[in-house]
Amino acid sequence: MHVSDCIFCKVVSGEIPASVVASDDECVAFDDISPQAPVHILIVPREHIDSMDKATGSHGPLIGNLMLKAAEIARQRGFADDGYRIVVNTNGDGGQTVFHIHVHLLAGRPFVFPPG
Repeated sequence: MHVSDCIFCKVVSGEIPASVVASDDECVAFDDISPQAPVHILIVPREHIDSMDKATGSHGPLIGNLMLKAAEIARQRGFADDGYRIVVNTNGDGGQTVFHIHVHLLAGRPFVFPPG
């Protein structure tokens, strides 16, 4: 489902250009336009799901694919051995600003925990 006012739906459909790093039948990965690390890639499903809070059991394989795509990109880009962070922000207090579920793949510097 394409939501007309969703920026990530527009990226997935090609209406908004993006620096795509990977894609498959279920998702598109592209460089974040406001990176928070030397490597900051967003992985979004082609299907519009507002947030993890709106995901259901039927979305399990799709959400798993987002995580596996992040690991695949990390290996292909050569930073898997050094390490990376995968983040999914959920709703306002969780830091979500675009309400189309997405995975942040961050790498290229050390990260601390807790993130803050």
